[in-house]
Amino acid sequence: MKLNQSKIILILIGALLIGLLGGYGGVKLAQNQGDSSPLEITDTETSDNEGEGTDADLPVDLNKISQTFDLIKSNYIEDVDDNELVEGAIEGMLSTLEDPHTSYLDSEMMQQFNEQIESSFEGIGAEVSEVDGYITIISPMKDSPAEKAGLRPNDQVLSVDGESVEGLNVNEAVAKIRGEKGTDVVLEIQRSGVSDPFEVTIQRDTIPVETVYSEINSENGKDTGVIQITNFSEHTNEEFTEQLADLEDQGIDGLVIDVRGNPGGLLDVAEDILKQFVPKDMPYLQIEDSDGNTEEFASDLEEEKDYPISVLIDEGSASASEIVAVAMKELGYDIVGETSFGKGTVQQAIPLGDDSSIKMTTYKWLSPNGVWIDGDGVEPTVEQKQDDYYYSIPIQVTDDEPLTFDHTSEAVANMQVMLSGLGYDTGRTDGYFNEETESAVEDFQEDNDLEVTGEVDEETGGLIETQIIEKIRSGEDDEQLERSLEELYQ
Repeated sequence: MKLNQSKIILILIGALLIGLLGGYGGVKLAQNQGDSSPLEITDTETSDNEGEGTDADLPVDLNKISQTFDLIKSNYIEDVDDNELVEGAIEGMLSTLEDPHTSYLDSEMMQQFNEQIESSFEGIGAEVSEVDGYITIISPMKDSPAEKAGLRPNDQVLSVDGESVEGLNVNEAVAKIRGEKGTDVVLEIQRSGVSDPFEVTIQRDTIPVETVYSEINSENGKDTGVIQITNFSEHTNEEFTEQLADLEDQGIDGLVIDVRGNPGGLLDVAEDILKQFVPKDMPYLQIEDSDGNTEEFASDLEEEKDYPISVLIDEGSASASEIVAVAMKELGYDIVGETSFGKGTVQQAIPLGDDSSIKMTTYKWLSPNGVWIDGDGVEPTVEQKQDDYYYSIPIQVTDDEPLTFDHTSEAVANMQVMLSGLGYDTGRTDGYFNEETESAVEDFQEDNDLEVTGEVDEETGGLIETQIIEKIRSGEDDEQLERSLEELYQ
């Protein structure tokens, strides 16, 4: 049967509404089953029965969309693809929600989403979101090109390869940032506390989704297991459970769970991890729906672990990381580090039946005591910052305009902090390039077989930056971890 364009758009919108309702039905079914999380991604199928897509089944105002579709197709001077118009209508509806976490995922974006939680993908390895209207780095992933380039949580992305991202949604910005392994992308970054933006060139790579790392720290007669979770992906709980069992078999005296820089992921995975620590007499999580109804979720665990535990967080810990941190905090364990990001909502990817989906905010999550941390984050019980050089930015210099003696600037202060972090005495870190700073630069150049000029040009600045990033990644001066170990056995 041949349908007119008006009928086509109404059926497509009807399919969208059916897809949303189908997703909600799947959620309710999961809740009734008891053992499953109500927040798992659910698969639904949309109806393609033309007889159900009648005008009478849809709100009256949707006729405006149909009329607009017809007007564009009949009168607009350029040819327009039907699918682009439909996707534009969907994106327009979602944009009115003013929720940076709700978005339309076309088939390509949905494939990228699935790759990120299942196996591996190509890109720079950073979680990106929209914060206060800006495309913002939530956290670079461990050992990723983004981390190696020195990107930090809360860095704002102003442009990609010279093109502004203003007005783009998160998915559109991510599409520009991602790309094939081996290719470069140039990001213009604005960092809090720094006056001028700076550029970072990052070579894309394959980002494996390996999410759990563990080791034993032996200090002061105590063997402490340290487990870092970098993301809550499909196999994270399996990796975590296996590595925790291995640490316990080795007879650890205590445990540190490190979720610093962890942007979140699948909520049911965070739940599975909490079920290993939070006993059944206390919920590990509460969920609130759009009507304000709350439901508590508890484990079958009889008792807590018989060793002390602490959790490490920072400003890059978000979403599922915060679910773990706040539950452990309210259970009475120490949380060490800096206040976390503050994301207290849950999204579901709801399929529309054509390989596309809507990622929609459907719930609030609350702490075991009913606290909603959205916008506020989880505050540590033991606040601890890192050394100043952890918060430095890339050195922006050219050979034509190096940093030299008697100059004063933020760039000089940043360089002084870096050199001091590498063990060179600059005498001051306030941004004035004094004689001691010049001497420190000369010592660095001599130690690294560079021409000894006392000036910081591109080569010297680049090497200072490379060495400070390597030092950060080595964890050599990890004051937050050291503080966590100190507090664990108090």
